[in-house]
Amino acid sequence: MVSHPFEQLDPARVVAAMEAQGFRIEGEPFALNSYENRVFLWRDDQNQRFIVKFYRPDRLSDAAILEEHAFVEELHSARCPVNRLWRNDSGETLHYHDGFRLAIFHFVPGQAPELDNPEHLFSLGSMIGRMHAVARRRPFSHRSILRPHTIALESIESVHASHWLNARQQRAHEQVSQALLDMLPDKAWPDDAFQRVHGDCHLGNILGREDHFTLVDFDDCVMAPAIQDLWMLLTGEDEPSWQAQLAELIEGYEEHCELDRQQFGWIEQLRTLRLVRYSAWLVERWSDPAFPRAFPWLASEHYWDQHIRTLEQQRVALSSPRWLA
Repeated sequence: MVSHPFEQLDPARVVAAMEAQGFRIEGEPFALNSYENRVFLWRDDQNQRFIVKFYRPDRLSDAAILEEHAFVEELHSARCPVNRLWRNDSGETLHYHDGFRLAIFHFVPGQAPELDNPEHLFSLGSMIGRMHAVARRRPFSHRSILRPHTIALESIESVHASHWLNARQQRAHEQVSQALLDMLPDKAWPDDAFQRVHGDCHLGNILGREDHFTLVDFDDCVMAPAIQDLWMLLTGEDEPSWQAQLAELIEGYEEHCELDRQQFGWIEQLRTLRLVRYSAWLVERWSDPAFPRAFPWLASEHYWDQHIRTLEQQRVALSSPRWLA
């Protein structure tokens, strides 16, 4: 059996990749909690900390990765709080070593924000609004477009083609999935709603102290509605809570640019897409040994029963969304 390329990425190879860029490494690189790519924290001989990201082979084109880098650099030049890329003497941000593609970022210290803290929510809204004011200047050319029906259909087909569901679960999953697809039209949103977005704007990708935060990891940046970068920060379990969170986010956001209120009505569609995509992602990545080690419960009957129940609850939410346009 041929091993996965990432299995060859041991500490010695990570150090060799950094030394090939002219660095001298102090200590052993520390592997961070990342599965789609492989990410390591390390120090150089000047005690500066850096992050190196090894991109998953065959997932993205060089053009798509470089467009991510250009977006991050554009944001940084506009004084948006993002983590900067390191450039070599030739000004390059995408590097190659031993069959891997990699990028090096300056380390960003800090902790995740508190989503029950109004000051943090206002600051997050302001941070995202400032980013979007720059993002709206031009579109991506080489990154994906977030089309809910198409992506949901592909994700559902991946799960159906896998061996994980028993016959009972397969029938139940097909039934609820079709109901969800029927509520996700492929032209769900107008063309002028699409802009460059971070794409995966959740607590794990935001770091800071007090009320000053930095957005990291633009690996999933896409063309999508602006609300894609806001809805994952709405964690309230009851209507007053999420309305209060939303109000603080939008107040901060609209210091920099306006948000079309009709996008509030798209939040449950985006949540549906994330739910179906997550299980498909696990199934599609199972040949990478890191996934069975990290997500062993995927092989359990209980997980798929719970997933089907979650999809059914989401069908109800899509039928009567609470997010008022």
